Amino acid sequence: MHCGKYIKSQTVKLCIVVLHIDGIRSPLASRCYSHAKVETDEEFDARWVTYFSKPDIDAWELKKGMNTLIGYDLVPEAKILDSALRACRRLNDLASAIRILEAVKDKSGPHKDIYPYLIQELQPTLIELGISTPEDLGMDKL
Repeated sequence: MHCGKYIKSQTVKLCIVVLHIDGIRSPLASRCYSHAKVETDEEFDARWVTYFSKPDIDAWELKKGMNTLIGYDLVPEAKILDSALRACRRLNDLASAIRILEAVKDKSGPHKDIYPYLIQELQPTLIELGISTPEDLGMDKL
């Protein structure tokens, strides 16, 4: 048996095994489980809060981080969004702050209670930083 290509998933690798029987090569798939440590929710949140809290974060890193975060199958926690909004403020980038709120609203999808909850949790930060929600700006009426 010869183990060829590895196709990486989050925690499971698919190992393409080529089996040689009577001179005939036959591909065979088997799972090779990763021994990598699984990140807890708290570690995930802390990693992203730390990322957005970097004092020298630039606009590209902010946008790259948000694109990556929104690409996950989750709605970011309020503490991650708080950190991202503070990064926007450090960069004087109001447009990105509003885009973050729009992305979270879109990411909430059919779960209509998630976005209002996040806005409620972020309200002190929004007031402190002087950031208006898309609804305050009338963008939900367009």
